[in-house]
Amino acid sequence: MTLEPPFRKIIHVDMDAYFASVEQLDNPELRGKAIAVGGGGDRGVVSAASYEARKFGVKSAMSNVLAKQKCPHIIFVRGNYSRYKEISHQIREIFYDYTDLVEPLSLDEAYLDVTQNKVGNPSASLIAQEIRARILNEIGLTASAGISINKFVAKVASDINKPNGQKTINPEEVLTFLEELPVNKFYGVGKVTAAKMFNNGIFKGKDLKEKSLEELVHLFGKSGAHYYNIVRGVHKSEVKPNRIRKSVGAERTFRENISSEIFMIEKLNHIADEIEKRLLKSKTKGKTITLKIKYSDFTQQTRSKTVDQFIAKKKEFFPLVEELLYQDKLKNSVRLLGISFSNLNTEKKAPVWVQLKFDF
Repeated sequence: MTLEPPFRKIIHVDMDAYFASVEQLDNPELRGKAIAVGGGGDRGVVSAASYEARKFGVKSAMSNVLAKQKCPHIIFVRGNYSRYKEISHQIREIFYDYTDLVEPLSLDEAYLDVTQNKVGNPSASLIAQEIRARILNEIGLTASAGISINKFVAKVASDINKPNGQKTINPEEVLTFLEELPVNKFYGVGKVTAAKMFNNGIFKGKDLKEKSLEELVHLFGKSGAHYYNIVRGVHKSEVKPNRIRKSVGAERTFRENISSEIFMIEKLNHIADEIEKRLLKSKTKGKTITLKIKYSDFTQQTRSKTVDQFIAKKKEFFPLVEELLYQDKLKNSVRLLGISFSNLNTEKKAPVWVQLKFDF
């Protein structure tokens, strides 16, 4: 049996030890150390563990008591979920530079359909590589990725070369890959289901493939039909974006609060450079520019201005940014600055679907 084209190009991006990595990013003293995000009390549980802690067997959902037993020198850090959301938004903005077909699964992972993409790159593997490089260079975090013809295989593939790696399963490799894959590695097969499969002589995909549809439905109910299809490379679930991109933006949180407007202009200059790159790369322009200011007391303020013409170049919009900064007196020292464009020239465009030759 061979799979018949046309194929989709799906990327699954999964951040590496996301919550713990954000804490290490924000606090250099934690880098290279075994940390767990979550309260340190005996009744607490681990929300996320750094790779340094995972080497000792510490995992998410593990009790703090057991985590301490496995790794006595572990450092517990209370989670900062507003910060995780903030960085997740920055990561998604990078995704939207390549495609509007982005389906977030959580703060730290998402599917991207790049069959037709904004950068005109026929290689999903190269797009994934570029996305990962940008996340590292622009945000300071590592990500892993899986690339294949459907969401299921891409999701499984993203775990193969973790952390900070990627794996492509080409169309001609999909069936062999699935046949050799242990069933407990199939996404969605938990411990209970895996044990039931083992008890019925199903250890790898090839064993699963030998079972008839009727047998699998008898054993696993409605899920049986799902297992019957996925082991044959059939998974028709599309990437379902939960929003259409209506803005392009970038923001930066500073390690130390700043109060000098001169320093703020310097920071905004760097942010504007990034915005210009994103706008030009995605052939996007906007009429409304917004300056976001978050103060040291965590209060937030936005200031916006709309112009008559669509603009995208820094020389056109940065004077507006300066104008917005000086528009009102700042209330306090500043911990975050951001620039965003809305009222985009792309908002009313309907998507155009084109079948492309598959080139991973």
